Amino acid sequence: MDLGLKGKRALVCASSKGLGLGCAEALAAEGVDLVMNARGPDALEAQAGQLRAEHGVDVQTVACDVTTAEGQAQVIEAAQGVDILVTNAGGPPPGLWSDWDREDFIKALDANMLTPIAFMKALLPSMMDKGWGRVVNITSQSVRAPIAVLGLSNAARTGLTGYVAGTARQVAPYGVTINNLLPGIHATDRADSLDAGVSAQKGISLDEARAERAATIPARRYGTRQEFGATCAFLCSQHAGFIVGQNILLDGGATNLTM
Repeated sequence: MDLGLKGKRALVCASSKGLGLGCAEALAAEGVDLVMNARGPDALEAQAGQLRAEHGVDVQTVACDVTTAEGQAQVIEAAQGVDILVTNAGGPPPGLWSDWDREDFIKALDANMLTPIAFMKALLPSMMDKGWGRVVNITSQSVRAPIAVLGLSNAARTGLTGYVAGTARQVAPYGVTINNLLPGIHATDRADSLDAGVSAQKGISLDEARAERAATIPARRYGTRQEFGATCAFLCSQHAGFIVGQNILLDGGATNLTM
């Protein structure tokens, strides 16, 4: 299937590894030029070089922390005129409700709600002027069914979801779509971190912790960054223009919902 994306340009945040990298890889394979962002310059440059070599696309890198005003300004300057925006940020640490203070919530909101909103506010106008654009926010399955130990993430990402619900309907008349991808557990560093916590808490091996978690997923496995990226690329495609303001679960059936 031709996704109709060749020659488009995309900003993909947190794209040196994990789900962000999966999205960058899938878009590059469709001929999309990229602006890639991550905090670590070495890993970022390595992945950018690989995508240039494999797909012949132009890749610009911006190594910075996008939760800061300075980092956001750098990325927004590099990404002016992009057709596609993929927002992404690592989730806040797990814990108990009694552990978190105001500052913990501010950090979570900055990373997982306010930063994506800042990018949308900066980059949506040019998409609307062109009459075409795609925004995909990587959030979490926890916005559909909260995960108790991830209360900071539940709160911040659900706030972003509410913002998108209204904004998506306002920009759709201009040929711009905004949708959210809600990952469950994928084989990424984030999963390794969560599994390591379970391993330490229960006194079991990391492999045992992974197997225990995988057993709770109807698909009986973790997702891959490649299949996640392919879904993102489709949402960005010419075929997805009638998908507006949706929250799409990629969780192997782990979230137990009827609708």
